[in-house]
Amino acid sequence: NDPGNFLDLCRGGHAEDPKASLKHFKLLKVAGAYWRGDKDKKMLTRIYGTAFATAEELEEYVHLQEEAKKRDHRKLGQQLDLFTFSPLVGAGLPLFTPRGTAIRDELSKLLTELQGVAGYAKTDIPHLAKPELYKTSGHWDKFGDSLFHVKGKGDEPFVVKPMNCPHHTQIFASRSRSYRDLPIRFAEITKVYRDEQAGELLGLARVRSITQDDAHVFCTPDQVGQEIATAMGIIHDFYQPFDFELTVRLSLSDSANPDAYLGTPEIWKSAESSLRDALNEHGVEFVEEEGEAAFYGPKIDYTATDSLKRRWQLATVQLDLNMPERFELKYTDGDGNPQTPIMIHRAISGAQERFIAVLLEHYNGHLPLWLSPTQVIVLPISDEQLPYAQSVAEQFTAAGVRAEVDQRTESIGKKIRNAELMRHPVMLIVGKKEVDADTVAVRDQDGDQGSKKTATVVADLAKQIAERI
Repeated sequence: NDPGNFLDLCRGGHAEDPKASLKHFKLLKVAGAYWRGDKDKKMLTRIYGTAFATAEELEEYVHLQEEAKKRDHRKLGQQLDLFTFSPLVGAGLPLFTPRGTAIRDELSKLLTELQGVAGYAKTDIPHLAKPELYKTSGHWDKFGDSLFHVKGKGDEPFVVKPMNCPHHTQIFASRSRSYRDLPIRFAEITKVYRDEQAGELLGLARVRSITQDDAHVFCTPDQVGQEIATAMGIIHDFYQPFDFELTVRLSLSDSANPDAYLGTPEIWKSAESSLRDALNEHGVEFVEEEGEAAFYGPKIDYTATDSLKRRWQLATVQLDLNMPERFELKYTDGDGNPQTPIMIHRAISGAQERFIAVLLEHYNGHLPLWLSPTQVIVLPISDEQLPYAQSVAEQFTAAGVRAEVDQRTESIGKKIRNAELMRHPVMLIVGKKEVDADTVAVRDQDGDQGSKKTATVVADLAKQIAERI
């Protein structure tokens, strides 16, 4: 009996000839588990294992798993002094150091540049709202258990915002809009807050304070295709500096469970067709998957494959025909008649905290030069070269390059080792010879590059950083 094509994988066996087909396997770990999750019942032993068709595939999998442990972003975050957590602040609430903030600023700068060119206007919204805002949007029923509730001196309740889109609808609704005003594009890099279960929190990968590069477009039906294309272009340009392999998925509603979504089947069919047409029109290869849509509309999801062959869902473009209806948003068309705009939700890096976690593990902490917190570290061989080292660093700082001097009274070998552990991309070693010749000995991730004039290195690195190489 196989109702609904459901296959119970817990009932064996799964191989006709296990000795032949399961030769390449490895037991990974054991763990305790209560029967049916009931602590009053017997403790069972759960055995984890994996099997592959070939020994090579198994070996590669084991190697990648071990490498992932070494690259754990939580360890790298502490080692590189990027972020921390405090029990006094609370679980899931990361505190970014100046070094970690430099990474956030660079990502935000890139996003702001790309959005500005595409015609997005920056907004700024409060971190609180009345419950009615989310009851109107539909988020209250969907995410009510994840909301942080706040009460002030009066009787009026508030919640800490779990998302930004309802606020942006109210900016749109604040004045009369004509078809000539559309498309209107709002963009904001801001935090939202969700009351995640403590057991679900995981470093930066799952937090309670979430930084989103959020944007919302309000447009006419005939502008949807171009706006979707613009959003896809921003995604392409944003990910270009990172060596991720991107794949695209059209996430549709679950036709067998229509009650899980806002809006009528007709609205959903129209929205899904619009996204499908936009992808086809621009020659984008994609797969379709039912049941992966947001509760208010279908979406285009971008999945990145990192250097450990793990897949991460990051960027998204979502089409929403429901929220404008729920908030009764209107614009006046060319004939003077009121019309409901179409709303497009768009995020490029997704949650910035999670994106940084992915980057740290993807690069094993060796971030690209333009993204590194310290781009140049100057290492004087002795204290005699310290004044010269400081003058070298000042030249880089004046050119917009983040430069530091290792002023510790340590051997040059220890200074180099520390710079390697801190993943500084460029080391400039200065001794008496370099002082006399007004040069620096350059050492980067590819090894020693020889002595060069300081001005030459400044110009070269500043150019690489500007071009995000």
